[in-house]
Amino acid sequence: MIVLKFGGTSVGSAESLSFVKDIVHKNYLQKKRQVVVVSALGGITNTLADISHLAAAGNENYTELFIEIEERHLQLCNEIIPLVTRSTALTQTKVLLNDLEDILRGLFLVGELSPRSSDLVLSFGERLSSTILASFLSQFIPKTVLCDARDYIKTDAQFGNAIVDTRLTYELLVKEIDYSNDLYLFPGFVASSNTTNQITTLGRGGSDYTAALIAAAINAEELEIWTDVCGMMTANPKIVSRARTIDSLSYEEAMELSHFGAKVIYPPTFQPVLDAEIPVMIKNTFLAKGNGTRITVDGSEVENPVRGISSIEEVALCTLSGSGMIAVPNFSYRLFSALSKASINVIMITQASSEHTITVGVSKFEAEMATDVIESEFLNEINQRKVNRLRVEKELSIIALVGSRMREQVGISSTLFDALSHNGINVKAIAQGSTELNISVVIDRKNLKKALNTLHESFFLSDTKKYNVFLVGIGNVGKALLDQIKQQKDFLSKELKIDIRLCGLANSRTMLFDSNGIEMPESHELLVEHGIPMSMDSFYAEMVEMNLRNSIFIDCTASNDVPSYYKSILRQSISIVTPNKVACSSNFEHYLDLKRTATKYHARFLFETNVGAGLPIISTASDLLKSGDKVNKIEAVLSGTLNFLFNHYDTTIPFQEVVKRAKDEGYTEPDPKIDLSGIDVQRKILILARESGHKLELDEIINRSFLPSECLEAQTLDELYQILIEYEDHFLQLYREAIDQSKKLKYTASFDKESGHTEIGLKAFSVEHPFFNLKGKDNMVLFYTERYYDHPLIVQGAGAGSAVTASGIFADLLRIADA
Repeated sequence: MIVLKFGGTSVGSAESLSFVKDIVHKNYLQKKRQVVVVSALGGITNTLADISHLAAAGNENYTELFIEIEERHLQLCNEIIPLVTRSTALTQTKVLLNDLEDILRGLFLVGELSPRSSDLVLSFGERLSSTILASFLSQFIPKTVLCDARDYIKTDAQFGNAIVDTRLTYELLVKEIDYSNDLYLFPGFVASSNTTNQITTLGRGGSDYTAALIAAAINAEELEIWTDVCGMMTANPKIVSRARTIDSLSYEEAMELSHFGAKVIYPPTFQPVLDAEIPVMIKNTFLAKGNGTRITVDGSEVENPVRGISSIEEVALCTLSGSGMIAVPNFSYRLFSALSKASINVIMITQASSEHTITVGVSKFEAEMATDVIESEFLNEINQRKVNRLRVEKELSIIALVGSRMREQVGISSTLFDALSHNGINVKAIAQGSTELNISVVIDRKNLKKALNTLHESFFLSDTKKYNVFLVGIGNVGKALLDQIKQQKDFLSKELKIDIRLCGLANSRTMLFDSNGIEMPESHELLVEHGIPMSMDSFYAEMVEMNLRNSIFIDCTASNDVPSYYKSILRQSISIVTPNKVACSSNFEHYLDLKRTATKYHARFLFETNVGAGLPIISTASDLLKSGDKVNKIEAVLSGTLNFLFNHYDTTIPFQEVVKRAKDEGYTEPDPKIDLSGIDVQRKILILARESGHKLELDEIINRSFLPSECLEAQTLDELYQILIEYEDHFLQLYREAIDQSKKLKYTASFDKESGHTEIGLKAFSVEHPFFNLKGKDNMVLFYTERYYDHPLIVQGAGAGSAVTASGIFADLLRIADA
C-alpha cells in the first residue's frame, strides 16, 4: 500500500482536482491500494485564521469572509461532482459550513478566541476538502472510504501544536486500514485529544505529519508528497533559473536542505517515516510524469558530492565578544538558555577557537528581541567591561551547501570561497558541522541572487559558465565585437562551454539594460527604440545595481571620461576589457593603482588592444617578464594607420587623399589628428614599456612630429584636409629624401633601457632593416631582451581596423572566461 498526500495547491480548484483524480485513478487501475491525505483548499487555512480573529474581535466583517469560504466550496462541488450524486455532497458540505458558521457566531458573541476554539475553526479546512474529494473520487474508485482523522490521530490536549500519542495512533490506524477498501481518504492536520476527544491540530506541516504517521503505522511501500514543484531542486528556482530537480537524496540531506529554506517538506513532520525507513517521493501534481525526488536512507551514489544549495534570506548575526569570555565556563550555556527562554530560534552558530567571540544567526525579525535578551543576561559582565555590547549585523542571508558525500571530497570549501571572492562577495561568517554534511556561509543579502547563481554554476553547471557583458561604445569596433560574439555563440557554447550575454549597452546618447540578455542581432535597433538617456553615472549605477555574477565591462570608446570610472568598477569585482588607452597612459601611479585594485577585488583588467589591435604584443611583454626575462630595448611600428599612410603615399596622389582613404576605411581614430600627431603612438610605447617592467611617464617621451603645427590646430575634418593640401610639398619632400637614399618611411617608437631614451617619430629605413618590408597597415615590434639580445623577438601583423581590434577584445574576454 502507498500513501499519497496532496497539498493545498493540488486541491485548490476543479482543474487541479482533475490532476489529482488522474494520479489516484491510475494507481487504482494498477491494482495499487492507497491512502490519500489532503490539505485544505489553497489559502483556506489562512482565511480561517483571519476569520476567527475577526469574529472574536467583534468585527462583523467576518461574515463576508465566511461567505467567500462558503461560495468557494459549494462552487467546487457544483463543478466537479455529477448531478446524480451532487445533492449528497452538497448536503454534507453545507452541514460542515453551518457548523462553522455557528462556531464563528459564538466567537463573535463571546469575544474570545482560545487555542481550543482556534483548532476547532482551523480543522474545517481539511474536513471540507476531504468531504468534497471523497464524493468526487468515489465516482472513479467505488471502494473509497472517508476516514475521520479525529478517530485515529490521537494527541495530548496541547491545542495549536498537539503532541501525537504515537503508540495509540498506530494501533487505531492499523485496525482501520485493513486493506478491504481500495482507497482510504483522510483529512490532514486534524486530530483529537486522547482524553477528551476534543479537536486538536498538528501545527505547521500538519498534513505532511498525518501522511507520515499513516505511512509508518501501516509500513507503507512509499509516501508520496504531491505538490506544485517537481521535487526538491538544486537551488531556489525563483532565484536560480537553471535550477534542476534532484533525482535522489538521503534523509539527512533532505532535512538539511529543508532547514535552510527548501520549503517542500517540513523536517519535524517526517520523523515517523525516517524511523521506519520508508522512501519518500516528492512529485508535481501538474507534471505527474516527471521523475520527482526520491528520499531514502542512503540516497544514491552520484558523482557530485554537493546535492543542493539552499538559503535563508533574512538573517541577523548577533556577536558576543570580550576577553572575559576566555576559559570561563557556562558562557555558551547562558547565551543559548536566554535565547531558548525567549523562544528565539538559533539558525546557525560559529565560535572562534580562542573563545573570544561567539556568533549566532537568528531571524531578522527576532534580532531586536535577541539583543535585549542577550544584553540583559550579560548585563553585569558588560558593565564590568568583561564583555562588549552585543554587535548585531542585519540585512544578511545564509547560503548552505548540502551533501552527505562532501566529507569524502577535497576542495569543496575552496571552490565555494573562490567562486564568491571572484564575484566580490564577502563572507561574514562560516559554519560547518563535524559531519561535513553542510557548509554554511553568511553574506550580505543584496548579494544573495548573485551568490546562489555563481555557486550553482560552479557546482552543478561547471561545464557551462555565463558571462554578463556591459558594453559602452558601439562604433565600428563595438559593432564588430558584437558580430563576432554572435557568430561564435554556438561554438563557444558547444566547444568551450561559455555563454556570453550582453546585459548592458550604450552609445554616447542612449543606454539599454536587460539582465536576461539583449539580443545581439537586434541590439542597435533595441537601443534606438527602448534606450534611455545615457550618462556614465547612470550606466555605472545600473550595472552595480544589477549585481550580476561574472560581469565584464567593455569600454570601446576613445573617451577621456569613461576611464575615470575604471577604479570604481574594479572595486565592484567587475572585470574590464578595453582598447581605450587613456587609463593605462595616465600617470604611472594611477596605472599601478588600477592594476592593484583589480588584484585586490579579484577582477581582471585587460587591455591587449591598447597596443597593436589584436596582436599579442602586451601579452608577449608580460610573458617575457613573468618568465624571468628582461626587456632592454624595444623598436616598434605601432600605428597601423601611419604605416598604411606611408605605405600608400607615393606622390601619385596627394597625402590628403591617402589620409581621407584611411579614415573612410576605418583605419584612423574618429579624429585623424590623434593618429597624425603621434600621440596615439606615444601612448602605445608608454604602455608597452610599462608592461615590460619599466617606470615611464608620457611627458618623458620625445615626440618628433612630422606634421606641420597648423594641422594640429584644425577644428574640423574639412579644415584638416584643406591644410594637408596646402602642405603637400612638405610631405613630398619627406618622401623624396627617403627614396633618394633607397629607404622607406616608417613612423616608429623606440625605448632603450640603458640610455633611458624613449622617442617617437618618422624615420627612413634601408632594406636591411625588418621595418623596410612592412606592408599595408601592419605593426611590428622588436623585443631585445636578456635572452633575445642578438636577434630580437618579433611580433608582426595587422595593427589597425575594427575587425582585428574587435578580435583582440574578444580574445581578452575569453581570457577572463578561461581563468
